[in-house]
Amino acid sequence: MSTTGKRITPRERHGAAAAIGERRHETTVSASERHDETLGPARERQETPTPARPRHHRKPARAVAVKPAASHDGVLPRPTGARTRPRPRAASTLTTGRARRVLKVGTLTTSLGGSYIWQALKRPFQSQERTDRDLLDVHVRNAMRIVERSTELKGAFMKLAQMLSMRSDLLPPEALEVLATVQSSVPPMSYDVIRAQVTRELGAPPEEMFERFEPEAFAAASLGQVHRAVLPGGDEAVVKIQYPGVEATVVQDLRNVRALLQTLSRIGRDVMRQKIDASEVYAELEERLREELDYVQEAANLREFRRRFADDPEVVIPEPYPAFSSRRVLTMSRLDGYPLQEILAPGVDQELKDWVAIKYFRVLWRQIFEFGILHTDPHPGNYLVTHHPHLCMLDLGSVRVFPEPIRAAYVALARGLLDDDAVATGDAFVRLGFLDRDDDPEPMLRIMRIIFEPVLVDRDWDPREYRSVDRAMQVASIGFEHRIFKSPGHRVFLVRALLGLESYVQQLGTVANWHRRFRESVERAPAPRR
Repeated sequence: MSTTGKRITPRERHGAAAAIGERRHETTVSASERHDETLGPARERQETPTPARPRHHRKPARAVAVKPAASHDGVLPRPTGARTRPRPRAASTLTTGRARRVLKVGTLTTSLGGSYIWQALKRPFQSQERTDRDLLDVHVRNAMRIVERSTELKGAFMKLAQMLSMRSDLLPPEALEVLATVQSSVPPMSYDVIRAQVTRELGAPPEEMFERFEPEAFAAASLGQVHRAVLPGGDEAVVKIQYPGVEATVVQDLRNVRALLQTLSRIGRDVMRQKIDASEVYAELEERLREELDYVQEAANLREFRRRFADDPEVVIPEPYPAFSSRRVLTMSRLDGYPLQEILAPGVDQELKDWVAIKYFRVLWRQIFEFGILHTDPHPGNYLVTHHPHLCMLDLGSVRVFPEPIRAAYVALARGLLDDDAVATGDAFVRLGFLDRDDDPEPMLRIMRIIFEPVLVDRDWDPREYRSVDRAMQVASIGFEHRIFKSPGHRVFLVRALLGLESYVQQLGTVANWHRRFRESVERAPAPRR
């Protein structure tokens, strides 16, 4: 079954593969451009040791191989030659059955809640220094518990853990570092399970569908895993396969995680002094998961983003192959590069980091202001960087489409902030649903100036000056004092994307005049469409 819903015969698939091979030589961004002499041919990639880390992108090409592409489902493959843990044993099935999953999540919730109750009981008998140290230990232990349980349960619960790894309002940085290991700690399913899933979805086993199909997954994540393959026409591809039964576990987990979210929101309230809306996190999780289960929709998202960014040769997006795809199997062109996580690491040349930071910044705001279509998952496994350099966007399962009135209102809000126009900004707040018509816009305007200060000040700004927790506390204080609690649905996805942008720019350490680049993005936005 193809992504269009029509069953395709093996002969038709081979014809489609041949057409793909011919079309590739005619495209602007051809396979040879993506795998130029800097990256090296496929055979060199397989036979040459992987370099420890990318260096300056303008240095002469070296005879080295480039790390295989990161997972198209948000998990990074482990570096070749790096010091690794014992390889996790392949799983045969997901942990299913609501009773068992309820028990596992319930036990975790009890452990988390109990650890903070015990800490609260000890507090009157400890110094403040000892209390703070013990509390940090509790945070880290609880983060490790979440990682352990999410790896076992996969599905929705693992997606929750990945989301929590970006929530600095819930847990401190030390705990977030532990949660970040969820990105690369997932054991793959056994090949027998994956082979059966491909056979059910495509009507034939992998060895008949593809010229070559690697039985061992090169990346595994919460909802599926990715295998390398070669199409009958010879083009290299990756095949993303959804775990069988994952849809049922998602339904179960969406019921089970409510209690855990409530516990974490109390932690944010009582420990981090932050007001956390657990229903907002739950709504985001539910909508994103349901989108990501539909690979037909993801293939459509890939095609749409390729069309939108066709005028930018520095942005590369995989091409989906409908003849080799279905609702639970997605085959797309293989891209090679360095996972964004490696670019963030120490030792990478700052000039390359600066290019990535500025490119990511422009790409994100272009989606919001120009397209009104936003890739909402800023997970570092969803981006690759090549030596050229190019920014490769992967895993477009979660995309938020802003209605035209909302896109235009965000542009108006940005222009109002840049021009210090309180009237225009207040009108945009109402159009976006942040305020009612009779509300005083001044407190909300103060909040926006706190959040967006780096792009409102016309000077070079070091992102490390931006103390997120301190600003979040200021924003929460203003919101609580003036009872600003409205949270329209479009805000949830936008905030997640902006948190990812903030995190990457800070880690990359790029000092730049972000105000001028932000203004350029706003000025490129089209007028409101009728």
